[in-house]
Amino acid sequence: MDKTTDDQVIKYSKELKLPVFRSNFKEIARESASQGADYESFLLRLMEREYEARTENRKKSSIRQAEFPSRMYLTDLKKDQLPKDAQQKLPLLERLDFISSGQNIVLAGNPGTGKTHIAVGLGLKACIQGYKVLFTTVHRLLTQLRESHSQRTLRTLEAKFEKWDLVICDEFGYVSFDREGSELLFNHLSLRTGRKSTIITTNLGFERWEEIFGDPVLTAALVDRLTHKAYLVNMNGESYRLKETKLMNAK
Repeated sequence: MDKTTDDQVIKYSKELKLPVFRSNFKEIARESASQGADYESFLLRLMEREYEARTENRKKSSIRQAEFPSRMYLTDLKKDQLPKDAQQKLPLLERLDFISSGQNIVLAGNPGTGKTHIAVGLGLKACIQGYKVLFTTVHRLLTQLRESHSQRTLRTLEAKFEKWDLVICDEFGYVSFDREGSELLFNHLSLRTGRKSTIITTNLGFERWEEIFGDPVLTAALVDRLTHKAYLVNMNGESYRLKETKLMNAK
């Protein structure tokens, strides 16, 4: 390519917002010329490179916007040490069909058994596959709800919350709520029922959720909505951290 052609490519790539065209066209032009490729093949390679870069950037952006506490991929799980119910159900959950069908997942069991790791791992995989994901703790979500309620911007928050393909609500059961908090959380989570997926991690069985909400009627209604056609995973088992401590002390 001569300088005039180079300048035209740079100009049009800027106008069309094609950064890979601008930064890669000379390299790909040399490769195409050395292989005797025609102009159409050269353009196709450029388009493929642009598409690959945009896809990768989209994945990174989705993961960043999800606000995961850390990158805990499913491949990092010690699956043979998970509770039996999780071992049996994880292969099905990894397919992510629950997201397209708007089903929920409730990971319930004692601390340290892999609930958050599974939830984040599924969320990361969903981001990579193009879904919009949000990670939050229940405490943080409730704080946002209270602030939005007092500032009269609750509907704006609700509209945004409804758009996520998958919302992960971690640490359900670590904090109890007053009446207003219970109602706010109930109404908020109910917005997604039957349409969008939510993953709940909790250290309490459903029979103890009344301890959090303090209202048996509200508790029963929320449990009914969250668990309808949901995947319920029993995460009771020995803590990973406790196992690691025992191994360390045995040396």
